[in-house]
Amino acid sequence: MAIHLPVSNPSPGNYANPQRQRGHASNTSTAGAVAAVAAPPSTFAPQRTRFTASPTIAVNTRHAAPVAPVFAPARRNNNEKSTLASMWREIQGEGDWAGLVEPLHPLLRAEIVRYGELVAATYKAFDLDSGSKRYLNCKYGRTRMLEEVGMAGAGYAVTRYIYAAPDLSLPGGCPSRWVGYVAVASDDTARRLGRRDIVVSFRGTVTGSEWVANMMSSLAPARFDPSDPRPDVKVESGFLSVYTSDDGTGRFTCGSCRNQVLSEVTRLLKQYKNEDVSITLAGHSMGSSLALLLGYDLAELGLNRDGRGNRVPITVYSFAGPRVGNAGFKNRCDELGVKVLRVVNVNDPITKLPGVFLNENSRVLGGRLVPWSCACYTHIGVELALDFFKAGDPACVHDLEAYLGLLKCPKVAKVKKQGEDLVSKVTKYVQGQSFHAAWRWQMAAIQACDLVQALGI
Repeated sequence: MAIHLPVSNPSPGNYANPQRQRGHASNTSTAGAVAAVAAPPSTFAPQRTRFTASPTIAVNTRHAAPVAPVFAPARRNNNEKSTLASMWREIQGEGDWAGLVEPLHPLLRAEIVRYGELVAATYKAFDLDSGSKRYLNCKYGRTRMLEEVGMAGAGYAVTRYIYAAPDLSLPGGCPSRWVGYVAVASDDTARRLGRRDIVVSFRGTVTGSEWVANMMSSLAPARFDPSDPRPDVKVESGFLSVYTSDDGTGRFTCGSCRNQVLSEVTRLLKQYKNEDVSITLAGHSMGSSLALLLGYDLAELGLNRDGRGNRVPITVYSFAGPRVGNAGFKNRCDELGVKVLRVVNVNDPITKLPGVFLNENSRVLGGRLVPWSCACYTHIGVELALDFFKAGDPACVHDLEAYLGLLKCPKVAKVKKQGEDLVSKVTKYVQGQSFHAAWRWQMAAIQACDLVQALGI
């Protein structure tokens, strides 16, 4: 089933330009969890296109199988008047968004857009002026960042900035750079939302070293909990490097991205321990991978607990996100109750990576797991898939502003999905465009990395 969104052509934006953007909780004791935050993990190495400029966008929805939801919510009529405060747990994925994505519930649509705009703020605030004293950092101070990017009424207070540095051996090193922020809902916003919302927002790939990290493609054990390392839970080594590596020479840095964000979220949970709280992690492209790693990390260490010992829900809003880990990683996230809503453009090649050849569709052959199934990347969660492509600007398929522009359209009508191999169609188109040769070589290189990994070379 597909959903048709008649909208005006989205502006391509600048986010896809590589020069500018590019359930049960763990039984870990409190002391053990704190030690895990302070100590780095033992391992640091860690689908279909329509070629038209038509102003209509098809939206596919595909659900992951729900994993023992806490409750089985009754299906709601999308025309039924509801408040966000009355159904925030459903909107945050407690019932795996059953009955909310097909058709797309207006409250869920609004929340997806809202969190997407909080991610977009990271791009607007990132300083790429090499002559600036804040180069590779945020242009503004915490207290006025949202205001400066036009989001003064967002209803959140930024409490901490987040910095990260890939552990790569490149000329000149890889200094830490700003990748996002932690924010908490104001009192007024908390009343409207029905809970105190803690948000962690991550930007996507912008710098060259981040692109190198993205192309590592090899899987490595996460090992976030030292008391239970779970070697079967593996994630992409480049994303793991960005999340766990530390650069002590940075002007604004203090520990790894992982340590910074775990300590801040833990602090906020303690501060609001007597309230209903949610943890919302949102990111675009590489940022969605960091958000998912953080969600798993918090749940694996058992840090998502309030003052009454209840589990605080963790929700990841992923925009244009690649695959992050293997089936072991997916299964463990499901067990821990980490909810993931993936907003993807079916024409976006980044959402097919890594694992072009080794993915969730190639783990089983003839009803049996293949020997290399543990090396297969697997998507996590529920997918809300957009379908848009602009022939004059192929880069827009990965553009966050294009994603949000389409989701803001309020009119929805059902249409029949065309049974056409759109992946092969986009391949033929790209091959016919000589001015996109560099992009084709980049994609070929990424696919070669997957093949090398599969062969164990």
